[in-house]
Amino acid sequence: MSRRLLIVLVAIAILAIAGWQLAMRMFMAAPGDLDLSLSKKSENGLYAVSLAPEQAPIREGPLESFILTVKMANGQPVEVSRIEIAGGMPRHGHGLPTEPRVTAALGDGRYRIEGFKFTMAGWWQIRFTIEAPPGRDEADFNIVL
Repeated sequence: MSRRLLIVLVAIAILAIAGWQLAMRMFMAAPGDLDLSLSKKSENGLYAVSLAPEQAPIREGPLESFILTVKMANGQPVEVSRIEIAGGMPRHGHGLPTEPRVTAALGDGRYRIEGFKFTMAGWWQIRFTIEAPPGRDEADFNIVL
């Protein structure tokens, strides 16, 4: 076997193994202990945060909108100065295919967020970074379609 052929075969084997590993990662089920709650404390405990789809169930394909509610631990609504939105599919290694944004402050600590598009079934993670007078904090939500 020539040296060139050997190099080509090794390269093909490496690509096949890498492709197999990627495929296995993409099609793995969500972790069994995944927190699917839509109400929780933010990471540093500054806020009580909840997420509710405006139309249930959450679907694959069409644009979706949510109501994000941000309150203090005592239940007092928080007037948020900024909400950043990020996320994606952790097992697939990609972010959100759209750029969701806050479109309305509804009062009582509630904010409409529009523009989520879940392009495939599986585990999605959404991270909200909340900036308000009490401080900056984050809350992650897991959604499985």
